[in-house]
Amino acid sequence: MSNYELDPLPYDADALEPHVSEQVLTWHHDTHHQGYVDGWNAAEDTLEDNREDGDTDGSAGAIRSVTHNSSGHILHSLFWQNMSPEGGAEPEGDLRERIEDDFGSYEAWKAEFEAAASDASGWALLVYDSFSERLRNVVVDKHDQGAIWGGHPVLALDVWEHSYYYDYGPARGDFVDAFFEVVDWDEPSERYAEAVERFE
Repeated sequence: MSNYELDPLPYDADALEPHVSEQVLTWHHDTHHQGYVDGWNAAEDTLEDNREDGDTDGSAGAIRSVTHNSSGHILHSLFWQNMSPEGGAEPEGDLRERIEDDFGSYEAWKAEFEAAASDASGWALLVYDSFSERLRNVVVDKHDQGAIWGGHPVLALDVWEHSYYYDYGPARGDFVDAFFEVVDWDEPSERYAEAVERFE
């Protein structure tokens, strides 16, 4: 049987205040994210049982559930890792250079990323597109609609209302601004380097 688990936050629940409240972080991680882990495990178990029984009734729905819940688990895990109390600076090194090459400047990238965040019904992502060998901003609705085949997430911003409404009300843009106060580019930089090493 499947046994995906929710990792603990990489910092205390109040560590991102005042940008993300302890209450929101606790709800979001402990309850909301846990739901995706549980959903993924349940869907995988359904598929395993169906294979053993030779009965595919319900398999299509379980496959969709795997896609939705696994994407939710993976993206939320990246979201927690992309932030830290020491965040707030701009990217440096190879990732900074690649952003400037692919978008013209860091400021141009950030403006486009913020546009993605304002429009998404789910996530704004910076991904490394292994097919085109370039960075791209991506609008992903829910967790899996609008994703790019061969796109490897580098930076993930959750803009579902549960991420910000308690703290910011309908002012999503204020939450996006706050995200940049806690972004820690060390982990995204490592993720970018791994993708480039594998695919270029």
